[in-house]
Amino acid sequence: MHISSLQLTNFRNYEKEKIEFSPHTNVIYGDNAQGKTNILEAVYIFSQGRSQRAKTDRELIRFGSDFARLGLEFHDNERDYKAIFQLIKNGKKNIKINGVQITRLSKLMNYLNVVMFSPEDLDLVKGSPGARRRFIDSSVSQLYPGYLTSLIDYHKALGQKSSLLKTLRAKGVKSDTMLSVWNEQLAAEAEKIIKYRTEFIKLIDDYSAKIQSEISKEMLKISYAPGTKCDAWDKDTIYRYFEKNQRREIEFATAQVGVQRDDLTISVNGKEARLYASQGQQRTAALSMKIAQADYIENTKNEYPVLLLDDIMSELDAHRRGYLSERIRGRQVLITSTDTDLKYSTDNTKLIHIKNGAVI
Repeated sequence: MHISSLQLTNFRNYEKEKIEFSPHTNVIYGDNAQGKTNILEAVYIFSQGRSQRAKTDRELIRFGSDFARLGLEFHDNERDYKAIFQLIKNGKKNIKINGVQITRLSKLMNYLNVVMFSPEDLDLVKGSPGARRRFIDSSVSQLYPGYLTSLIDYHKALGQKSSLLKTLRAKGVKSDTMLSVWNEQLAAEAEKIIKYRTEFIKLIDDYSAKIQSEISKEMLKISYAPGTKCDAWDKDTIYRYFEKNQRREIEFATAQVGVQRDDLTISVNGKEARLYASQGQQRTAALSMKIAQADYIENTKNEYPVLLLDDIMSELDAHRRGYLSERIRGRQVLITSTDTDLKYSTDNTKLIHIKNGAVI
């Protein structure tokens, strides 16, 4: 899989620009705050349907403009694609792939597969559980539309349940029939989500353990730490577990159990990495997990995703940088950098100089 060109109109600090890419390594370089990361962000949007850093779509529209328009040409093993992503200031999105309207996010994510590496990803091990859940969701959603549909439906029901819990606590109520209705709906979606997550975590554990060993000869182990701690993960057992926690959840006025509290336990050489690993070990584990994410997509879809490396090379030491460079050789990679030496470039590297939201 690779992308051939990206068109930006009124996106971030870009007024109008077209960028063509090599199917190999593309180094997007320039000073800070010139718009390098904005290019990776635009590509990422076509894969995930949202920005990896903006809180609202309005932030993506160039200051003083009423809309932003993104165009992407990309290819997989079977066909060519032309994608359009348009944002209007009132918050509406218009997405088309080869002229066909995309109305559900789960449909969009099945086309372009990307894996993003950013400095924040190096905090994957020691960061919040939410960061690790996003790592899982980003991987699985790109391959299985049903997973994302269940995830969206689960969080919609969770929002309704959370609102009801606040109301019940305010009234001093100890239990409620409507709460059971939401628990039943949540249990049905949780069963599907947990099935996808357990299968993913088993594979990512295998892939990342091998990579960690290659980088540092250390033993990496990734395990599922579920927020639904019951004996089995069928919907009936999950429902009973939710019901058992009704009083506690009303007391706290928030959902205390469920897949929204899932996490990963990551250990290096038998010790929990978040607490006992050195910064170097934590970074190696995070890098292993991100490379494994790309391998997981390749092994599931039979083609390698596009890699987006946002100033990641400067965050790695020479050994880890060298390993990553070897692992991505022959893949399509978009790298942002302020490094004028460009030591990791090769004969197949295309250099793209960015200044003030324009290709120089």
